Amino acid sequence: MAATGPRSSLRGALLRQLLLTLVVFSFACEACKKVIFHTPSKLEADKVVGRVNLKECLGSADRIQSSDPDFRVLEDGSVYTAHAVVLSDEKRSFTIWLSDSKKQTQKEIPVLLEHQKKVLRKRHTKETVLRRSKRRWAPIPTSMMENSSGPFPLLLQRVQSDAEQNYTIVYSISGPGVDQEPLNLFTMDGKSGNLYCTKPVDREEYDVFDLIVRASTADGYSAELPLPLSIRVEDDNDNRPIFTEAIYNFEVPESSRIGTTVGVVCATDRDEPDTMHTRLKYSIMEQMPRSPGKFSVHASKGVITIVYVLDREVVDKYSLKMKVQDMDGRSHGLMSTATCIITVKDSNDNLPTFGQNAYETSVEENMFNVEILRIPVEDKDLINTSNWRANFTILNGNENGHFSISTDKETNEGVLCVVKALNYEENRQVVLEIGVRNEAPFTGDVTRIMTNMNRAFVTVNVKDQDEGPECKPAVQYVQIKENSPVGSKIKVYKAYDPETRSSSGLRYKLLYDPKGWITINEFSGSVETSKTLDREAANPRGALYNVTVLAIDKGGRSCTGTLVLNIEDENDNPPDIIQNFLVICKTKMEYADITAVDPDEPIHGAPFYFSLADASPEINRLWGLIRFNDTAAHLSYRKNAKSQEYLIPITVKDRGNQSKTKTLTVNLCDCTNQGQCRTTEPRTGVILGKWAILAILLGIALLFSILLTVVCGFVSARNKKSFPEDLAQQNLIISNTEAPGDNKVHSASGFTTDTVNNSSQGFCGTMGSEVKNGRQETIEMVKGGNQTLELCQGAGHHHTLGSCRGGTMDMDHSEWYSFTQPRLGEESIRGHTG
Repeated sequence: MAATGPRSSLRGALLRQLLLTLVVFSFACEACKKVIFHTPSKLEADKVVGRVNLKECLGSADRIQSSDPDFRVLEDGSVYTAHAVVLSDEKRSFTIWLSDSKKQTQKEIPVLLEHQKKVLRKRHTKETVLRRSKRRWAPIPTSMMENSSGPFPLLLQRVQSDAEQNYTIVYSISGPGVDQEPLNLFTMDGKSGNLYCTKPVDREEYDVFDLIVRASTADGYSAELPLPLSIRVEDDNDNRPIFTEAIYNFEVPESSRIGTTVGVVCATDRDEPDTMHTRLKYSIMEQMPRSPGKFSVHASKGVITIVYVLDREVVDKYSLKMKVQDMDGRSHGLMSTATCIITVKDSNDNLPTFGQNAYETSVEENMFNVEILRIPVEDKDLINTSNWRANFTILNGNENGHFSISTDKETNEGVLCVVKALNYEENRQVVLEIGVRNEAPFTGDVTRIMTNMNRAFVTVNVKDQDEGPECKPAVQYVQIKENSPVGSKIKVYKAYDPETRSSSGLRYKLLYDPKGWITINEFSGSVETSKTLDREAANPRGALYNVTVLAIDKGGRSCTGTLVLNIEDENDNPPDIIQNFLVICKTKMEYADITAVDPDEPIHGAPFYFSLADASPEINRLWGLIRFNDTAAHLSYRKNAKSQEYLIPITVKDRGNQSKTKTLTVNLCDCTNQGQCRTTEPRTGVILGKWAILAILLGIALLFSILLTVVCGFVSARNKKSFPEDLAQQNLIISNTEAPGDNKVHSASGFTTDTVNNSSQGFCGTMGSEVKNGRQETIEMVKGGNQTLELCQGAGHHHTLGSCRGGTMDMDHSEWYSFTQPRLGEESIRGHTG
C-alpha cells in the first residue's frame, strides 16, 4: 500500500529532565528491536516524538535513561524533546537504556529519527520505470489531535485502491462520526479518497472512531472488500484535575507522633490515563495559622502526615489550602485547589494542678456527713471531658476513715467531707495529703508518667464541744458464777466525761434487765446481784446475759452501754429421764431405750449412770438396766415377766453425782405393734384424795349457790324490787375468814348488808358456811354486773372484795400449783400404797 498523508503533530505536556545515574553492570547490555520515528526537520520543545514499548524489551526496568540529552523518555515509553531540536541530517539516532537493579540486568533500545525529503528526478525516455507490486488497500492507522484549531476541513488521511489503475473508483465512508453520532464529523472525497475532519473533537467524549471505507466502481460494483479504518483521538491536556471534595475534614489527637497519617486527599483528571496529562502532584499551598508548618503531603498519593508536634491548647484547628496539578506538577500543568480542615482532638497531656500547696480548714467534733473544704484545680485540657475531670484521693492522714473526698462535676473542685465524727480529746488536728489526677490516663511527657499526680496538704483543726458522757467501751464483759449469793458485787460500771476524763458527777440507771437479776448503785455505778443467777434460766438458755446501763451527767446528757454477764455454770441440775411411759411388745422387743438430759454444761453432764432405785424385790428380779452410751440405757425384762403395767423407779446420776429418781410406767404387752396396746398412762396411779374430793364438792356447792342467787333475784323483783333490777348480773365471791368479822355486801345503790358467820340469816345474804381444818368459807353476794365468780382462798386470811380486786384472784398459777400438787401427789401415793 502506498498511502500518503499529512501527519498531525502531537501536542503534549513537557517533563523536566531527571538526572539519573547510570548503573554500570559487569556484563554486556542486550539490544532490543530498533525503533524508527519519522519526524519533521524541526521539533519544538516538549513535543512528543513517539512511543516505545518498554515492557516488550524489559518489563521489570526501574531505571530509564536516554543517551541523547535532547530527548527524554517517560515510564510509559513516551519520547519527548527536552528543548527545540533541528535535524540537520536526514537521520539522527540515540539509545534508550533500560536497567533492573535487582536482577542486575540492562538492555538498550536503538532509536532512529528520519527526515525524508522529496527528490525530483528527470526520467529519460529510455529509462525503465520500476514499480512495486505491494497492495495499497490495507488498514491505515490514523490519529488526530483533540481540540484541533484547524483549518477545517482538516485532511487526515488518503485511501487508495489498486483498482484505480483499471477502473474509476468512488470512495465512501460510514460509521460513528459519519452517519452515526456525532454526525458529519468526517467526510471523504469520493474521487481522491482524501479523509477530512470537519470540526474539533473532545477526546474525553470520543477517544476513537472506527470507520468503514468502501471502494466501488461507477456502476456500483465493489472493487475492494470494506476496509476498517480506526481514527484515534490524541489527548490534549484540556482538563484540570478536580479534588473529590471541596472541603476535607480530618481529626487527629494532639498526642499523635510525628509521621502519623492525618488523612488522604484525592483528585481525578478526565484526560488520558497513564500520560503526563493525568500524572498528578499534590502540595500544600498554605497553612492557617501559617507557622510553623505542621503537616506535609505525599506528592503522588495525597497522604497528609504530621511533621511537627501538635498542641491543642495552642492551636486546636488548622486550615490547609491543598493544590493538585497535572503534568507531574510542572509549571504549565493545569491545577485546582481544595480546603482541608484539620481538628486537633484533645489528649490528656496536661495534669490538673492545685492553686496552692497547702490549705487549712476546721470542723467541730462529733460532726459527720458535713462538707468542710472545696479545693479548686486548674487543667488546660478540654473542659467537661475525661481529660479535664479530676479524681481526688486522700493519700495520707485518713487511716481511721474520718474523711472522704469527691469531685464536683460542675466545677471540677475537690469536695472534702467528714464522714465519721472526730473527737477533740483524741485528736485536735489532722493533716491530710491530697492527690489529684484525671479520669483519663496521662499521655503527655513520658518522664512525668511515673509522677502523674499533683499533691497538696490540708490541715483540719478540730473544735471542742461541751458533750455528754461517754460509755466506753460500749460493751463491757464480766464473768460471775452461777448461784452466787444475792448482793454479790459484780463490778463497778464507769462512764467518763470526755472533757475531764472523770466519772465524777455521773449517775447510773438500769435501762434493761430481762430477769431483774442485778442492781446498780446510782452514784458509784457498783453492780450487784439482786437475785440468784440461774444460767439455765437465761434466754436463750446458756447464752450471755445482757444488761443495758444508762449514764447521765448533771446537764441531763446521757450515754448507754451494755454490760454482758458471762454466767459460769455450776452443777446445780440433775439429769432427767425424758420418757414417762413405755410400751414394750414382748414378741418383738427385748428392751426399751431410756434417755436422760442435763441442762448444765457438758462438763457437769454426761456420762450418766442409770440404776434401779429402791424398787420392790419383784421389780429388781424382773427388770434390769444396761447403759449403752453416755446418755441412754436399755431397760430389759426377763422372760418370765408377765404382761402388765409396771411402775419402775430409775435413778440417773451425772458425773458430778447430781441424781434424780423417776418412776416410769412400763406396759409390757403381748403385741406386734406398740399401738395395739392401749395406754393407761393418764389414769395410772391417780387416786382421788380428800383434797380432790373437797374441790369437787366445793364446785358443786358453788353451782347450787349460783342457782339460788338467780332464784333470790327473781323473788326480790316480785317483792317491789327491794334489790336492783340487775340482780341477774350479780356474781358470787368466796370469802374465807379465820375469825368472826363483819362481812359486808356493797351494792351499786350505796347501801351495805351485814352478814353473820355460821348462820343462815339475812335473805339472800350468807347462804351457808362450812368450817374445815380451822378455816371458814363464806359465800358472799356482791352486786356488780361485770364481776366474775372466783375462788379467793388463803390460809388464815380474810379475803374481801377489795383483796380480790374486782373478782380476780391474788394467787397466781404457780402458787396454786405449789399448793395443790403436793397434796394430789400425797393422795396418789397413798392410793397406791393402800
